[in-house]
Amino acid sequence: MTVAVKEARPASAEAERRGGSRDSLKAALSRAPVAAAVDLGASKVACFIMKPDGIRTADRTITAAGVGYVQSRGVRGGVVVEVDEAASAIAKAVERAEAMAGVTVSGVTVTTAGGQLASRRVSASVSLGARPIGDNDLSRAIAAATSGLRMPGRRLIHLRPIAWSVDGNRGVRDPRSMFGRQLGLNLLLVSMDEQVFQTIAHCVERAHLQFEGVVAAPFASALATLEEDEKDLGAILIDMGGGSTSLAVYSGGSLTHVDSLPVGGGHVTQDVARGLSTSIAGAERIKTLHGSAIASTNEDREMIEAPPRGDDPGAGPVVAPRSLLKGIIAPRVEETLELLRERLKASDAPVEPSAGVVLTGGASQLAGVREVAVRVFDRPVRLGRPRRVPHLADAASGPAFCAAAGVLHRAAFGPREVGPKQQVAVRPGQGGSGVVSRAATWLRDNL
Repeated sequence: MTVAVKEARPASAEAERRGGSRDSLKAALSRAPVAAAVDLGASKVACFIMKPDGIRTADRTITAAGVGYVQSRGVRGGVVVEVDEAASAIAKAVERAEAMAGVTVSGVTVTTAGGQLASRRVSASVSLGARPIGDNDLSRAIAAATSGLRMPGRRLIHLRPIAWSVDGNRGVRDPRSMFGRQLGLNLLLVSMDEQVFQTIAHCVERAHLQFEGVVAAPFASALATLEEDEKDLGAILIDMGGGSTSLAVYSGGSLTHVDSLPVGGGHVTQDVARGLSTSIAGAERIKTLHGSAIASTNEDREMIEAPPRGDDPGAGPVVAPRSLLKGIIAPRVEETLELLRERLKASDAPVEPSAGVVLTGGASQLAGVREVAVRVFDRPVRLGRPRRVPHLADAASGPAFCAAAGVLHRAAFGPREVGPKQQVAVRPGQGGSGVVSRAATWLRDNL
């Protein structure tokens, strides 16, 4: 699971239409409030804080004024299982970041890979009159695309246009003020389990913070990691967390697919603990120091030691060849990536033939994971870092902190998050009316 933020609000669409220039955006950003991103994961809880003067519009990067992180509590498999412990961990991480930044935050937006993240694509077209395309036409297209929508027990957290078209001409970023006979829309809906959403909200409130919505972890990581060329030409970002593994697909500059699996680096640690008869803490240490998903030289002759389970002072360490450790780790990593690949194929998501794979998340740092991903996906693979947030300390600049950085970047430059009032539960019989009434204005303002 991953991140929480009090959003810094970019210039509204109304202000941009009146000002009509990038200067108005810069002026609005300079007045933006403090933003705080809290990464609620299965292995750690991290908080990034950004001040308004940390936003640099010239190169679209930001500076984190405060960073704090603690060991995660109350989260297992990407899901909150103990509200009080999770709330305490959130509060401690925020307090540490606040002390470093010298500010106090009041609200957070949570990004997560848990809650059975899933997406679906819908499309529609509406007829146009003789006037230029306006906001009402966009609302009609959204209403047509979401009419009859049925997502029982799900919470809509992202509503992103994949592509607009005018008279069949694709690739339109903003159709307003254009003329045509037919307006088409291809829309991506990202949702999560309603109960998980409510539990996260309760955790944040128990930490005495205002809950301001959810961002999907792979989407946030993509914002912090991917180059603009990668978004345009196609990319598959895989976020490998402690409790889950999720992905976000980009094509033609747009987010086109999101999916997740409830399997992560923590499951590899459990496999090691079982295979070597050691403790969870000992297994994590052995995995970090000696673990690899690929074979290495002399691994049969190289012996490793792991602490025994229990508190018997007379028990000696568990001794095993390093090849045994690889034999435990490699199948789990390969199985997880293969399952993700097959789910991606079954989704019929638009994946560019030349799209590369970018790995983020703490579990992606395990030796050999990149090589396994190359073999499984048969695509170029690189390790992602939060490049949109430079000047981070070494401890907070790795793949494990991409999601937190992405939420800050989103708060500064957009696309803005659909807030809790717009992140609506889509219940049986409701259809798309609730989605349209609460999200149409947001979507129009974030083209």
